Amino acid sequence: MGDVNRKLFGTDGVRGVANVPPMTPEVALALGRAAAMMFPGGRGHTRIVIGKDTRLSGYMFETAMAAGIVSMGAEVHLCGPIPTPGIAYLTVGMRADAGVVISASHNPFEDNGIKFFGRDGFKLPDEVEARIERLVEDPSGLPGPATGRDFGRAHRIDDAIGRYCVYLKSQFPKNLGLDGLRIAVDCANGAAYKVAPMVLRELGADVVEMGVDPDGTNINENCGAMHPEVLARKVVELRCDLGLALDGDGDRAILCDEHGEVVDGDAVLAICAGHMAAKGALKGGGVVGTVMSNFGLELALRKKGLRLVRTDVGDRYVVEEMQKNGYNLGGEQSGHLLFLDHSTTGDGILSCLRILEVMLEAGKRLSDLSSPFERFPQVTLSGKVREKPPLEALGRVQTAIKDAESALGDKGRVNVRYSGTSALLRIMVEGEDEGHVRRLAQQILDAAGDEGILA
Repeated sequence: MGDVNRKLFGTDGVRGVANVPPMTPEVALALGRAAAMMFPGGRGHTRIVIGKDTRLSGYMFETAMAAGIVSMGAEVHLCGPIPTPGIAYLTVGMRADAGVVISASHNPFEDNGIKFFGRDGFKLPDEVEARIERLVEDPSGLPGPATGRDFGRAHRIDDAIGRYCVYLKSQFPKNLGLDGLRIAVDCANGAAYKVAPMVLRELGADVVEMGVDPDGTNINENCGAMHPEVLARKVVELRCDLGLALDGDGDRAILCDEHGEVVDGDAVLAICAGHMAAKGALKGGGVVGTVMSNFGLELALRKKGLRLVRTDVGDRYVVEEMQKNGYNLGGEQSGHLLFLDHSTTGDGILSCLRILEVMLEAGKRLSDLSSPFERFPQVTLSGKVREKPPLEALGRVQTAIKDAESALGDKGRVNVRYSGTSALLRIMVEGEDEGHVRRLAQQILDAAGDEGILA
């Protein structure tokens, strides 16, 4: 997992400040050319679907990507603003050769990113991204550009949102409806600003809309999954039954119950695992999480006779493990949740529908479903870094990690890693006492400072 050397791609595609290397239109153009040749179909037959979120820079990257694809004789289908899972769905549904999403997910509007899906609707393996990188760095491996009648064409899919909406509604049990439920949904002024309220309303809910006025610069700004406290206040104020907070590209969901208490990805996994296991629908005998999944989730699953399998951080690695060993439920604490029987990637709206299904079939409120989940105090500290030298080469950091692990024994965990999408060192320490855990995390961060790697 993640052992292929890639400079351009991180854990979720290419990402950075818009118009600053590597996130420039020149790189987007080169990625478009490389993608047109990388995927099966050949010149004149390759078809690639492109979607984006609501960032101002999305117009620039969408145009550049399309130009690169068309210049190599391939077709491009433009969907406009649509959640990431919508592109995964349309790629498969249209039998396209690849899908592209232009988004920086939960990052501020100044950033942007480019990520790919294969024709099967799954994110690309590391080795395929590495091959695309090599074509970007050395385009001599590409055939000559198209000329004359060989140019590709660009098409706009006007009903992309409608198609995706129909798909989502089809994933909700036909014998259930949301009539009588009031649901607040915060779309983070992002890609889901149209489709999320539409789906919930058409299934019968009374929908309170938030974060549905994108202006190109307000995506994720004091709203959405990065600021669930805003949603929580609205849920309590308007006496909603449930709150759904999405991120900028709509692939993650943070929920809150009727009391305004936040219900994160770990809690959703615990709820859905129990429900699916009771119905005989859970495959693999457990759930796939990451090294960041709370130890309390592991204990909750163990009590149900289920196991938690951990992977590196990143929903792509969760999916790889699920596919490899036959699991159908997995995800991250951050709200990236994978229901592989229904979708090939994380889908915030779908995750909400799955929880609503459990609530309606159990006849319980979300607070009743999530209250048995006891989580261990978990402290995460981050520090900006100038560079990312191998952690094993940082002696002071390694000593601090070993000291923390010794202090926690078998009643806690330590995870230190670099962010795959930002220039950050992330330190997570988990244990029984929050004060003790915080001191241990700070000692590791201080050790990183002593190493001179912090910006």
